[in-house]
Amino acid sequence: MASLSTSPVAAAFPHIQWDPLGALRLTAQETALLRMAETNPIEYTLADSRDASMYARVLLKLLAEASGAAGNGGSSGEVSRLTDPCSEDDALDALDTDPLGVVTHYAITKLHDILSMLMSGNGVTISTVFYVGKDGILVDQWKALLRVLNKGGRGDAFAQSGAALCLARILLTACPSNRKSGARQVSYSSAVEPLEALISWIVAQLKASTTSGVSLTVPSMNALMDCTESRLLFASNGGIRYLAHHLRLSGKKSGSKKPATGKKENAAAPAQLLYELAFCLWTLTYEANESHAVRVDFAKDEAVAALCDLVGIAPREKVVRVSLAALRNLAVCEEAPDAPSDGTAVTGKTYLNEMIACGLMKAIEHMKERQWTDPDIVADVQDLHSRLVENYKEMSRWEVYVNEVESGQLAWGNTHTEAFFKENAKMIEGKGGDFRLLKVLIALLSSNDEDVAAIACYDVGEFVRHYPNGRAIAKKLGAKELVMPLIENDNPELQRHALQCISKIMVQNWEYVK
Repeated sequence: MASLSTSPVAAAFPHIQWDPLGALRLTAQETALLRMAETNPIEYTLADSRDASMYARVLLKLLAEASGAAGNGGSSGEVSRLTDPCSEDDALDALDTDPLGVVTHYAITKLHDILSMLMSGNGVTISTVFYVGKDGILVDQWKALLRVLNKGGRGDAFAQSGAALCLARILLTACPSNRKSGARQVSYSSAVEPLEALISWIVAQLKASTTSGVSLTVPSMNALMDCTESRLLFASNGGIRYLAHHLRLSGKKSGSKKPATGKKENAAAPAQLLYELAFCLWTLTYEANESHAVRVDFAKDEAVAALCDLVGIAPREKVVRVSLAALRNLAVCEEAPDAPSDGTAVTGKTYLNEMIACGLMKAIEHMKERQWTDPDIVADVQDLHSRLVENYKEMSRWEVYVNEVESGQLAWGNTHTEAFFKENAKMIEGKGGDFRLLKVLIALLSSNDEDVAAIACYDVGEFVRHYPNGRAIAKKLGAKELVMPLIENDNPELQRHALQCISKIMVQNWEYVK
């Protein structure tokens, strides 16, 4: 279950004095309730549904008032800049200089505590505390949590991460797929808008392409993977694409290859973050059998390539386990019932073709030789190996090449030879002469992976040699402009292939001068 880290100013919580904090606009009854909750065990406060509801509303009011006052200049913002746990003295200093920041952390911590307790389902539950009336409508005070995400947090990592997790747990209670037998019925329609707002915030953080931004979302994102409704909403907002992007980025950073651009890269993401992102992808694969849209997202958004990367770099056994499980789920897919009847079906074979193009067969063969402590890994390796081998037998060399180019995962082999291009250069023109595959190859000349860029140089050069008027077509599509800078690359192998490619483009009878 997703959990919340400890606030860096937690040591100051017992020292908060409510009476001087006029900006919070607390009533005498609300102040008394906060003090009572501090002196009694949380089980006592939550034993009665009325007391539990009042306490939850007071905590949400603290968030609303503290974030509102902070947004109007009532906070120094000091607490938002703290990341490591403070000593009691430092925490008390923070309470003196930024009391509203400490109150925000306090309210989120206590809210998380009561939600965790209510999730046990003994008597009072989340649905009885946060959903009101005979129709079970979500309380309006939920907006205080969204305000922390968008305004009040002011970049406060603990506040934003905690508010997102608390909001996720409140909203998931309303999802029909999450309802337990005999539980109180609540209105899912009242939770849809805030659920969409939360997911939009999460996706916005994923778009930011920073490890710190992604880390903010992990607890709430993992929580959202518990329900079909939230998984489908996440996928429809482009979530699969951004998860795959971060996993691919991290997978490449974990390797030893230098990018063809020569730019310095940031440190690789920690293995725990890779595991949590891969876990989200794995849970999303369970929607592929019923949703054609999810299936298409997995096919077009490099999710398969990202999972293959993780299997290849094997940062931790648990990362390998969840990546293999996700790939196996995709490999056994049948077409979804809502798929269009226009021949654009996406099935397990679609994903197996991409796995082959990404070099998963070789990785799986190596994995078969290793000793694994997890029996699930052994079973998934055996199953994927047999499916990949069977699928590979049915593919022609040309199909293997097309899948490889379209995946962007070029690797030296028998499809990157003079003999292959002599036989298949004509095929590259494509249906209707659109040269779509050549355009993809030319785009790969700009790859950050030096090996991919070198192979793309070779393939473009061989196309030029073996296709009638290939020289003019490659020039028209911009190949020359992309290859020229690679001649000065520090990598001697890439430099050599770039020089040969330019020679093939510029010289009519290249074979006589090579």
